Amino acid sequence: MMKSEIIYHKNYIIFEDNCWNNFLPFTFTRFTGDIRAGVLKLRQRLGIYFDFEPKKIVIREDLSELYKKRHDDWEINNFPKGEYIFINSRLKVNEQIKNEIINLKFGQKLVFENDILAFSLKFDQDFSCSTENINGLHVSLEKVVSNSSGMYSQKNNDIINSSSPLWNFTWEFLLENGNLIKDDFQQIFYEEDNFMEIDPGVIALNPYDIWIGENTIIKHGVLLDASEGPVIIDENVTILHNTVIIGPVYIGKNSLIKIGAKIYGNTSIGPFCKVGGEVSGCIFQAYSNKQHDGYLGQSFIGEWVNIGADTNNSDLKNTYKPVKVWFYPQKKKISTDCLFIGVFIGDHSKIGINCSINTGAMIGFGVNLYGSDMISDFIPSFSWGEAKNLALYQIDKFLETASTVKKRRNEDLKIEEINLINKIYIENNEVLR
Repeated sequence: MMKSEIIYHKNYIIFEDNCWNNFLPFTFTRFTGDIRAGVLKLRQRLGIYFDFEPKKIVIREDLSELYKKRHDDWEINNFPKGEYIFINSRLKVNEQIKNEIINLKFGQKLVFENDILAFSLKFDQDFSCSTENINGLHVSLEKVVSNSSGMYSQKNNDIINSSSPLWNFTWEFLLENGNLIKDDFQQIFYEEDNFMEIDPGVIALNPYDIWIGENTIIKHGVLLDASEGPVIIDENVTILHNTVIIGPVYIGKNSLIKIGAKIYGNTSIGPFCKVGGEVSGCIFQAYSNKQHDGYLGQSFIGEWVNIGADTNNSDLKNTYKPVKVWFYPQKKKISTDCLFIGVFIGDHSKIGINCSINTGAMIGFGVNLYGSDMISDFIPSFSWGEAKNLALYQIDKFLETASTVKKRRNEDLKIEEINLINKIYIENNEVLR
């Protein structure tokens, strides 16, 4: 949900930089700005803070055709002449950094350590750029230029240092998710129309921090506890009997929470999800299912994921030592410096019934796992089978299943998406060849 009134002060472009692979497998098929944390995706939060519609984006060329198909009203990698402020999609936005960026003069860039947070440029003709060449734009801020791309900067080519960092690792979203939900509640929902007409059999604790969207159904016996943080239940959600939800929690549009579910704080469930059992400190992107009993804790779940009945994950090592997680850019496990980290499950992955998932497991894109083997460490994309006996998921079989799953939600597997998945398949299954 966005603010009803948007003020267009300046032209803003959200750009993805070359650290997008820090967030694999979730960025195989989405740009960094479409990662969900708190209530919103990163690009949506930038739009809220800066009062603009986040529809001008710079992304990788691999994603451009798919995004143009999905969002025909967006401006993607091609823009008309004008004055622009470019904002990094990884920005941890707050009021201080907002003011620093708003006050950028043309030719200035805002940096934190070696990262570019934002920069401002003026173009005297239409221009194009992508993630692959975004560095070429802000590098030119070091001098006054006028070239065939139509770009020029003014002489106030200052480099301004900021104290605001960027997102660098997927597990950071889990650590800060509760605070993001609280902030998003204040930014978006606190003054929005609240359709809190609940059954007398529903218990609401601290109701002023509970927000319920239009056409949402909450059944008898549900407990909504906002004592420790807001409970936000968006439009067209169904919460079945005897569910307990303890804030801060966000449940996205058109989602279903099953009978007797236990949803603990710091959890975000994106739209069109079906969730049951016990869930604590998790983020679901969208369109994913964990419908049955079983524990899921401190975990990040992509889209089109299905987790079978009685499957559980560990989010704390028996040694109480910091959890290590596979990090794609370095092709090895690195320390998260966190005691509580669960599992990361990429888009279109499926986990069978009665599976056990070890602390810090990283499961790639398009994986199909089953059996009694403990799922641990790193499971490469397009793996099929038991954790200790993996085979390569045949691409035609994968695409057939993905198409079937999407049709169940009245969605189609677009040709642009198929082309992208084929490219990911070729480039990312060397381990299983």
